[in-house]
Amino acid sequence: MTETNSAQRDFALEVVRTLRGADHQALWAGGCVRDALLGKQPKDYDVATDATPDRVREVFGRRRTLAIGASFGVITVLGPKPKAGSPKIDPIEVATFRTDGGYADGRRPESVSYTTAEHDAERRDFTINGLFFDPVESRVIDYVGGEQDLRAGVVRAIGEADRRFDEDKLRMLRAVRFAATLGFRVDPETMEAVGRRAAELTAVSAERIGAETRRMLVDTHRSEALRLLSETGLMALVLPPLGGADAKTLAERRAVAERLSAPTLELALAACLDQVAKPEAIAATARALRFTTKESQAAAWIVRHAPLVAGAAEAPWSAVQPWLATSHGADAVALAEATAGAATEGSLYCRERLAWPSERLDPPPLLGGAELIALGMRPGPGFAELIGRVRAAQLDGEIETAEQAVALVEGQR
Repeated sequence: MTETNSAQRDFALEVVRTLRGADHQALWAGGCVRDALLGKQPKDYDVATDATPDRVREVFGRRRTLAIGASFGVITVLGPKPKAGSPKIDPIEVATFRTDGGYADGRRPESVSYTTAEHDAERRDFTINGLFFDPVESRVIDYVGGEQDLRAGVVRAIGEADRRFDEDKLRMLRAVRFAATLGFRVDPETMEAVGRRAAELTAVSAERIGAETRRMLVDTHRSEALRLLSETGLMALVLPPLGGADAKTLAERRAVAERLSAPTLELALAACLDQVAKPEAIAATARALRFTTKESQAAAWIVRHAPLVAGAAEAPWSAVQPWLATSHGADAVALAEATAGAATEGSLYCRERLAWPSERLDPPPLLGGAELIALGMRPGPGFAELIGRVRAAQLDGEIETAEQAVALVEGQR
């Protein structure tokens, strides 16, 4: 089990040792075990134990614990305050081994019963997430065949896939996300169940669907996620504009998405939906996934402005600078290059300008509304237009000083 030592890991080990010192079983569980076995640094650690929630609070003390998830057997243990200059230590969730009752809402169990580690593993979603690790004895505990599936690169539902999806419909989308981001394949029986039941994803909240989609879009393997979404039938529910795309269109969008390097969410979404949906529809898709208003508007803006990159080298700088110097100008260039499959004359021109110092790329205006008023002009329909003409002359190098700007205005009154 490969890991990088960290303060977070040390705290997770301390939690396990403390519970064991109080005569309880305690193990690391779930994603942290999976990631460590894959040679990745776990982002967080979860602990599973036979101690009840009340007992966990007794062991660690009420000041160090939060009972937010106590009804589901989960207590949050707060980490120690870091020393000056040390990294922040995140809280750790300690969950009592449990089995779940029925899932009437397709998300949360109506009841939980405390049980053994083996039965706790059997209620989890996929075998690769059903592993435990004993950090004291450095030993993997596998009741569901997760180690074998990790070695084989397989995402497989634990037990009956239909039962796992009955419990939480979002697991269908998570199967796609894990397979894509880990470079795994979905077990055939699990894949068949997802395809058969894809329409049931509508029972899941938009926020949860959006959170999974976000993680897929910004991941390096977003192209594979698009393929799996299409094959399972989930695409129409996640990214509707691509739901009815033919094989050629899907291949084109996958290729463009794959060419992006570490994109923002809005750029990744723009790349996936450009040329299959209008900017307004792209923004609507983002809103439906509960992405922020800023992200939704930015995705639409990128799609609108990417076509301008092609002619940027021939256009007046005053026509290019207003959009290129914005916060998403570089994203528009990146989408244009990904669409073309390589850098172009226009994109190279834009990148050369983007490398300019900020004071050169976006110099302070020589003249604004206050200066026009000081010249005796009243705000009116032509006010903004006149300011725009002065700004264009400045950007195009026709004027360089405030005095020249005033002279230009005086000459046009």
